[in-house]
Amino acid sequence: MTPPSLPGPGRRRRAVGTARVGRAVGTVYRSGFAEAGEWASAADIRAVPVVEIVEVAQLMPGMDHTGLLDLGGVVPVELRRDDEDTAGVARNSAVMAIGTIASRASGLLRQIILTVVIGSTLFADAYTLANTFPNMVYELLLGGVLTSVIVPLLVKAEKQEPDGGIAFIQRLLTMTLAVFTVITAVAVVAAPLITLLFVGDPGERPLTTAFAYLLLLEIVFYALAAVFGAVLNSRGRFAAPMWAPVLNNAVVIATGGVFLAMHGFGTPTADSVTLPQIIVLGLGTTLGIAAQAVSLWIPLRRLGFRWKWRFDWRGTGLAEARGLAGWLLLYVLLSQLGVVAIMRVAKAAGEAGGPSVAIYNNAYLLFMLPHGIVAVSVITALLPRMSRAAVDGRFRALADDLALGTRLSATVLLPAAAIMVFLGSSAGLVLFGYGNTSAAQAKTTGAVFAVACLGLLPFAVSQMQTFAFYAMRDAKTPTLVNAAAVAVRVAGAGAVAALAPVDHVLHWLMAVNSLSYLVAMVVGGMLLRRRLGTVRGRNTASTIARIAAASVPALLVTWAADAGIRAVAGTGHVGGILALLAGLLAGGVAYVCAALLLRVREVHHVLGMVQRRLGRA
Repeated sequence: MTPPSLPGPGRRRRAVGTARVGRAVGTVYRSGFAEAGEWASAADIRAVPVVEIVEVAQLMPGMDHTGLLDLGGVVPVELRRDDEDTAGVARNSAVMAIGTIASRASGLLRQIILTVVIGSTLFADAYTLANTFPNMVYELLLGGVLTSVIVPLLVKAEKQEPDGGIAFIQRLLTMTLAVFTVITAVAVVAAPLITLLFVGDPGERPLTTAFAYLLLLEIVFYALAAVFGAVLNSRGRFAAPMWAPVLNNAVVIATGGVFLAMHGFGTPTADSVTLPQIIVLGLGTTLGIAAQAVSLWIPLRRLGFRWKWRFDWRGTGLAEARGLAGWLLLYVLLSQLGVVAIMRVAKAAGEAGGPSVAIYNNAYLLFMLPHGIVAVSVITALLPRMSRAAVDGRFRALADDLALGTRLSATVLLPAAAIMVFLGSSAGLVLFGYGNTSAAQAKTTGAVFAVACLGLLPFAVSQMQTFAFYAMRDAKTPTLVNAAAVAVRVAGAGAVAALAPVDHVLHWLMAVNSLSYLVAMVVGGMLLRRRLGTVRGRNTASTIARIAAASVPALLVTWAADAGIRAVAGTGHVGGILALLAGLLAGGVAYVCAALLLRVREVHHVLGMVQRRLGRA
């Protein structure tokens, strides 16, 4: 085979160091790609010069576009730049993952305490439904959508504006506060109508509406926190936005304690609670979000940023932001249609004697835990560099980053889904089976979570694709993709309401969610391929296939451990704890061993990240 051609004499060829690249030796080029200039035998391993800014078509078999670390050799430390290689993404993801673990763990503790205090009854349903709309805003804003729209604009302003984008940020914050204050006010006024969408029983609407008046105030604070976090991320500050929710969770946990002291240990109902108790629970939850937003102002001040009201929005680049925001608003509204359809069916099932909305909410919280720790951390680390690649017109590099994020996410999420197929019920019992929640309700929560895990990887990939479009400052295409997913969700919810037994409605609703994520992933992938020319599908699919194969032993070992422990220790809390611990340990070890045998390179990156973090602890 003819070796790849080297760049012509007119190209810039600046050597930045050397790297050992295993069997491929020669000149190596780097701009999101990796190439070698000549062939050598396996024994002929030697150092080669590294050159930057040259893009060469990939001709060498067995090599993919993921940077020097994937060539099979060791790259000197001075060449490992965070915004260009897999190790950099792993390091940034590790920083965020630690904060995300803390925030998600404290969020899980918050939900456990609330479940113990208010149970999984109709009172809990009223609180959960009233908090559904602002929580959906949370997943869309802080979970990434608004952030992913804003970060590319911030990166562009920083690169092109003489003041480094400071005035742009001030205008953006002024616009955000003005717009979302209006949206929040409208939502609060419309609280009875929002309740009407979710609650079919007129007798239950007053309590849900009372909570809605208090909880819808969260929206403006969510928006501010999202913009603050986006500014920090665009400046390379990833830790603070990941740690901020811990403060929110602490406030809500304290609120649960105050409510318990006021009401006592009995199961709360619409007749047993007082107005002050409702105000404490609702307003305390909102204060947690306010504290989260305020806490992000501190690192912004440390960066030297100062607030200044700026209403001169014309001709300053915010027109593009307004255009993107219009499509974002439509994205949110479409998503709400899906939420309303799902919640109405879940609520009807609860009223008919089946599992309640609170159980669905707790299962979805568990579903978001691995996604938030893994996928959101990877996405947040990749978004600024994808945005820079899009601004510079390096769309092949953007495709590389998208493929890299998909592989890194699959490395953890696929085996996690396999392991939780058998451990879901134990997880539900161990986490939620206390206080005013029965063991049967807790096990149902875990079983619904196990079904939800089928959608872990499709959800993560579809979100990553959405952010790739936003990196190119395209908000229209993700909205159209979301419309297809929401159509599946609404139609599926209708089918579940008509056909599913009441005891299994929530399980099938989670399956419908997973199907909608799969549709979004497929449609988004096709449109991205048309836009970028490639999404590195062959290499990514090969890696995912090996990860899936490595997950099979993990699934089998987990099943054996779960069955063995339950046979000896029983199906109560003790048996659940032992089964959960043994299954996670045995399944995790089985997966890592199988992945290493199958040469899943991304496992090395994840293990190296963990080893470095443990070494610093």
